[in-house]
Amino acid sequence: MGKKKFAVIGCGRIASRHVQHISNVGILKAVCDVKTERATALAKTCQANVYQQVEDLLAAEKDVDVVSICTPNGLHASHSIMALQAGFHVLCEKPMAISVADCQSMIDAAEKANKMLVIVKQNRFNPPIVAIKKAIDENKLGKIYSVQLNCFWNRNFNYYQQSDWKGSKALDGGTLYTQFSHFIDLLYWMLGDIREVSALIGNFAHCETIDFEDNGVVTLKFENGIIGTIHYTVNSYQKNMEGSLTVFGEKGTVKVGGQYLNELEYQQIENYQIHNLPKGNPPNNYGEYKGSMSNHDKVYKNLIEALDGKAEIATSGFEGLKTVEIIEKIYQQASVVSR
Repeated sequence: MGKKKFAVIGCGRIASRHVQHISNVGILKAVCDVKTERATALAKTCQANVYQQVEDLLAAEKDVDVVSICTPNGLHASHSIMALQAGFHVLCEKPMAISVADCQSMIDAAEKANKMLVIVKQNRFNPPIVAIKKAIDENKLGKIYSVQLNCFWNRNFNYYQQSDWKGSKALDGGTLYTQFSHFIDLLYWMLGDIREVSALIGNFAHCETIDFEDNGVVTLKFENGIIGTIHYTVNSYQKNMEGSLTVFGEKGTVKVGGQYLNELEYQQIENYQIHNLPKGNPPNNYGEYKGSMSNHDKVYKNLIEALDGKAEIATSGFEGLKTVEIIEKIYQQASVVSR
C-alpha cells in the first residue's frame, strides 16, 4: 500500500503539530485557511497546495484519503461534515464539536458516507494513563469508589487576545471544551458514563476577555455508582500547576499527576505494582503556554493502522460525542457565581 494522502483544514498552531506527524506517516497534499498567509507558511514546509475556501480544496483534491480538521471548535462540525460528504475520511481535533446535536450530525454523515470519523484524544496514550486503564480493566483496584480530577492551568490575557476565536462562546464554547475536554474524555473512557452532575462556575479573572467561565467545581455520579469531583481553573498564577486524576478503589489508590497527566505520582495497590513505564512525550509547547501531552504521533500511527484494517480507531465519533454530552450536561446544570 502506498502512503496515505492528507489535507489539513485550519492552519493555526495545532495544525503545525499535525503537519509534523503527517510527514512521518503520509503525504500532505493540501492546506486550507481563510487567512492565506497562514496556509502559505504551513504549505512551504512540505510543498502542499494552498486553498482559502474549504469547498475548493474538497473539490480539487480528489486523491486525498484523510482530511484533518484543525479549525476553531465551533467549525469542527460543519467542516467535518463537508469533508465526509465529499468522500473523505476525517480526523477531527478536540473537542469533536460544541453541541451534542452537531456531534450526532457528524456521526450520521460518516455513516452515510461509509467513512471513518476519528477524534483526537491524545491523552489516552499517556503512559501512566494507559497503565491505570489496564489496572482498572483487569480489576486490580477492585470496586471503584470515587475519583478526583484536578485541572489547574494558566491562560492569561495574551493567550486570548492573540487569537481571533478563543474566548468566544460561538467558536470556543467554554473552558471545558478547549482546555479540558481531554480530561473529561478520560473519565468516560476509564470509568464509564455519568448520570448526574452539579456545578458552580464563574468568571473571576477574565471578565473583559472571554464570554464564559474561567473556573468551576463539579460533582459527579456515574451510572455504575462511582462518585467524583472535577476542580478546574485557568487562573493558576503565571503558569500551569497540575493536571491530575486520582482513583480510589476497594483494593488500591492511584494518582496520575504532573502538569499534564504525565507522571505516576502515587500508587498503593493490593498485590500489584505499576512499574517500568515508558517515557512520555513532552507537552505541546506554544511558547508562552503549554497544552496537553504531545501524542499526535500515536494518533496518526493508530489512524494509519485503522485505515489499513490492522487496528480499531482509538477514539470513535460516539466516544467524542460522549465527552461533549458530559460537558453539555455540566454547563446545563451549573450555577453561575460572581465575585
